[in-house]
Amino acid sequence: MTDVYRFVEAEKTTFGVAFLCRLLKVARSSFYAWAEGEAARRRRQEADDALAHEITVLHVASKHTYGVPRIHAELARLGRQINRKRVERGIAGVTRRRRRTLTRPAKRAVPAPDLIGRDFTAPVPGVKLVGDITFIPTEQGWLYLATWLDLATQKVVGYAMADHHRASLVVVALTMAAGRGDLQIGCVAHSDRGSEYTSEELRCHTMALGLRQSMGRTGSCYDNAAAESFFAVLKEEIGIRVWPDRATARAAIFTYIETFYNRRRLRKHPLWGYLTPLEIRHRHQQGHSLRAQETSVQGHGELQGLHRSE
Repeated sequence: MTDVYRFVEAEKTTFGVAFLCRLLKVARSSFYAWAEGEAARRRRQEADDALAHEITVLHVASKHTYGVPRIHAELARLGRQINRKRVERGIAGVTRRRRRTLTRPAKRAVPAPDLIGRDFTAPVPGVKLVGDITFIPTEQGWLYLATWLDLATQKVVGYAMADHHRASLVVVALTMAAGRGDLQIGCVAHSDRGSEYTSEELRCHTMALGLRQSMGRTGSCYDNAAAESFFAVLKEEIGIRVWPDRATARAAIFTYIETFYNRRRLRKHPLWGYLTPLEIRHRHQQGHSLRAQETSVQGHGELQGLHRSE
């Protein structure tokens, strides 16, 4: 009967509730009662999703060290009066939800070794990338987002969105990273062991680009914490909602990455203070140019000295 009510809800603006209920032999009062209950269920689900995201953000911000008591205390400090049992369910739900839906090890897959060992730093751009996939809820279904971040700058150098999370989604994002990230030969591309990353398609594409694959351990979020932290930030800052369609969500994510996160969002660099990812990249490029000039001047001076000695 629920399917009948959903059909009436979907078509009521075209044919009218009275006509559809008469045609399908259901009482209008029953449909309206279902619709009211459905709206209430949707509101509860949206509230639960919002709480789960808040818990995720706080958990990531604490470097995955906060349990129920401190997460509950942080929510209280933010003015969120949440029952402690709901926090317990939220923490369990966040862990189960992502591992169940996206990170599935491929059958008979041979994972790559872990080449970064939770060292989420890099001396220069183009030598270490971290990648992951997340999902965005829309009325049309999930929109999947794959990203690659450069650890030296925290800049999103490659990303792709689609209504699926097959290996091709990750390949498209890595192709973008290679095209505009100035990746060095032997650059490490680190991820979890999801089936998308252990696929033959990605392995061959990574080798063709001259990169080295790296993977964390199965079931360990700490081994790819930098990539997961970016998704927590993104979802917090674009707002918690169920988007009306994939196109709207895609446009919002594109705008966030291209016009805000990469170009305007400040982060604290250990040497240069608060800069945007793009500014950090420019600092590295300026440093490289300066070193090249110093080397050139030094070489020129040595050459002049050699001529004088002759």
